[in-house]
Amino acid sequence: MRFYRIATDDGPRWARESDHDLVLLDRAPWLSPSDGARVRLEEVTLLAPAEPSKLVCIGRNYRAHAAELGNDVPKEPLLFLKPPSAIAGPGEPIALPPESARVEHEGELTLVIGRRLRDASLDEARAGVFGLTIANDVTARDLQRADVQFTRAKSFDTFCPLGPAVVTGVDPNDLAIEVDVDGEIRQRSRTSAMVFPPYELVAYASRVMTLEPGDLLLTGTPEGVGPLAAGQTVTVRIEGLGELRSPVVARVR
Repeated sequence: MRFYRIATDDGPRWARESDHDLVLLDRAPWLSPSDGARVRLEEVTLLAPAEPSKLVCIGRNYRAHAAELGNDVPKEPLLFLKPPSAIAGPGEPIALPPESARVEHEGELTLVIGRRLRDASLDEARAGVFGLTIANDVTARDLQRADVQFTRAKSFDTFCPLGPAVVTGVDPNDLAIEVDVDGEIRQRSRTSAMVFPPYELVAYASRVMTLEPGDLLLTGTPEGVGPLAAGQTVTVRIEGLGELRSPVVARVR
């Protein structure tokens, strides 16, 4: 099943797909919502399908990506955070900040947490994932190298396009993932190539921090990351989840 977050006259609302229409929900889909009115999918504005308290991210989780940046594969999952203010909805532009001369795309499978997890076992982690979505972990690579740690490079507004939907009933362990820029394929892999599989990442992260319903876990990006320029369009596709398309613009202060 697919769940969307949409703009309405009463503010953002969650909705579920039903026969090519959307059924409005009275709360987030992991909270056992009740159905409301029906609306046409083609007539709504899609928002990012998330209202997380935090975005937990994994670095260097594909061997070839670690190698292309000259890094070793970590012995344990490499955790970092992005702020919720970095989230952008489907079709919302990625704004390139003047502080960076090299901003790169990183297409990633993303897990949406559906229940509170703390010190979770692997089975508890699997049961605690509500669904899957697509993210682009946009990164100012030159700032990442200059700062050593990741915060500034990963945290600019619009540096986490997300969507278009949260999809349930899809196994995250072996999905095709690709990224193109203006039709040129830059990244192409499968989630089975991850060093640390998706549910193991959830269990690991829950031993560090409590994961709350609605939180996101970005599972890392495959090889092929590359620069973005104003005027381009970057598209992330993941098997069974659809595609996330983002135009790129220069940020004006």
